[in-house]
Amino acid sequence: MFTGLVEQTGTIVSVEERSGARRITIAAPGIADRIRTGDSVAVSGVCLTALDIQPDADPPCFHADLAQETVSRTSLSMLEPGSKVNLELPTAAGSPLGGHVVQGHVDGTGKLLSLTQVVADADPELADWWLRVTVPDNVTRFMIEKGSIAVEGISLTIARFERDKPEGDIVSIAIIPHTYLATNLHTLKPGTPVNIEADVLVKFADQQREAAQFNLTEAFLLANGY
Repeated sequence: MFTGLVEQTGTIVSVEERSGARRITIAAPGIADRIRTGDSVAVSGVCLTALDIQPDADPPCFHADLAQETVSRTSLSMLEPGSKVNLELPTAAGSPLGGHVVQGHVDGTGKLLSLTQVVADADPELADWWLRVTVPDNVTRFMIEKGSIAVEGISLTIARFERDKPEGDIVSIAIIPHTYLATNLHTLKPGTPVNIEADVLVKFADQQREAAQFNLTEAFLLANGY
């Protein structure tokens, strides 16, 4: 389990196409010497398995394999050498939950529409920002104003949710200077796909609501052999 509090960014060193899974190499000083083979690492919100860890390399790095499912459903399909990715290690049991519960199971990709300074002439290192991203249809019902969302693995709060716009359903989020500078958001351009994970607690509540609405009917009993 993760919390969406990005520990640092890493840099993609290489992307290797193989006959099986695609392999990426991530330069991660400060993290590579703290993980072991088989450990989970959230890479821009995608839970991956650390492999072939090289803490003494220059720069320290680790590798991860991307299954075809991961490539087809996440923004990691767009990675190339030099790309910045958000990195987070799993939350230890008993640690404070500073963000929200993030599983690293991306629901789909949205599209970054804009990331603009709230005060246009402010110092970029001191400015707050307004982020607008589209969200895929399968997570629309989980979008709640003031609720949580993970974008590229970052725990964020939905400030505004707009349905049925020409671009699609849009989530707007206020970004503080620290988040802008400490994550890969400042490297992304309009049109870039971004990983979206809806709040698992909202998903659970929605599932429970649907279960509570179940009606036991004669037709259901007959269809199930009663």
